[in-house]
Amino acid sequence: MQLEDYFDFLAPDDIRLKGTRIGIEHILYQYIHRAQTPEAIAERYRTVTLEQVHATILYYLHNQETVSAYLADWLAWSHQMRKQQQENPPPFIGKLQALKAKKQVDTQTETSTVEVSG
Repeated sequence: MQLEDYFDFLAPDDIRLKGTRIGIEHILYQYIHRAQTPEAIAERYRTVTLEQVHATILYYLHNQETVSAYLADWLAWSHQMRKQQQENPPPFIGKLQALKAKKQVDTQTETSTVEVSG
């Protein structure tokens, strides 16, 4: 079996572990940025075997320049998506934020009323 046989190359920016929906970026992020052991990563992603985690790390080590660029693009895209969500939250997020603000105002009003009455 060749190392590439562990992966589905769906697009230049979408490499997944064969038989799963897990992209290599998730495995490598845990390994590189969070210093997780292969065993901890396999436990976190239950559809992935320890062998697949090791294969992903080995693929990264054999193709470090290409995979590092892949990861950098993924991180940039992730940050961009997070920023867009913060700037334009879905309607239900706005409703939740309004409820939270109302609850804070109600709590402050109740506290003030108790202090004045007490």
